[in-house]
Amino acid sequence: MVALGLVVAQFNKERPITHEMEDRAREAAADADAEIVETIEVPGSYDTPLAADRLARRDDIDAVAVLGAIVTGDTNHDQVIADAAAQGLTDVSLDRDTPVTFGITGPGMSHAEAEERIEHGGTAVRSAISLAEELEGQ
Repeated sequence: MVALGLVVAQFNKERPITHEMEDRAREAAADADAEIVETIEVPGSYDTPLAADRLARRDDIDAVAVLGAIVTGDTNHDQVIADAAAQGLTDVSLDRDTPVTFGITGPGMSHAEAEERIEHGGTAVRSAISLAEELEGQ
């Protein structure tokens, strides 16, 4: 059984999209007979690398799935946040030799587009499980 850490960014202005993404993630883990050992909620997607690093350091966690939704605003701030989160999570995965999957949607999304991508929560968990199983024993 694959043991997962889950990081969920909470920043949503109009609708708790990431809560729905988390529901899909939990369903995907249950369907795959994987266990979510610990969930860390963070304020926003920019904050996910530190939480993912804490989970990836644990011996009882095989992989980490990270969820978030970056909705566009009036500036290019969403692009800056997405780039920083992606680079930070890549660094965690390589530094800790632990799969960290990127279930953060955006940037450049409207709220409607973010709602259409709620299933990415499940996709991130399925990817984490698949990668952990593939790398086991390598």
